[in-house]
Amino acid sequence: MKARRLIASGSYGPDQLRALGQAFDNAWSRIAPAVSQRPKAIDTARLKLAEILLSLAKTGNFDPQWLADEAVQAMQSGSSRARP
Repeated sequence: MKARRLIASGSYGPDQLRALGQAFDNAWSRIAPAVSQRPKAIDTARLKLAEILLSLAKTGNFDPQWLADEAVQAMQSGSSRARP
């Protein structure tokens, strides 16, 4: 999965990567029902979600719930940039 590889490529420690993975799963479970079932649309949405999460991680906050909530909000607003 491209989105998972993108997250894993970040220069973060194991605990931070685990938090990002949890946030990704949480956020995706909330976003997925609104995404077209076309494979390309799914891949695009998952990559965008991963990019948003990595952007949020730059704030230094690795709380999985906060990351997921902020990422969902950014995805729903159509923002390509996450709010720190």
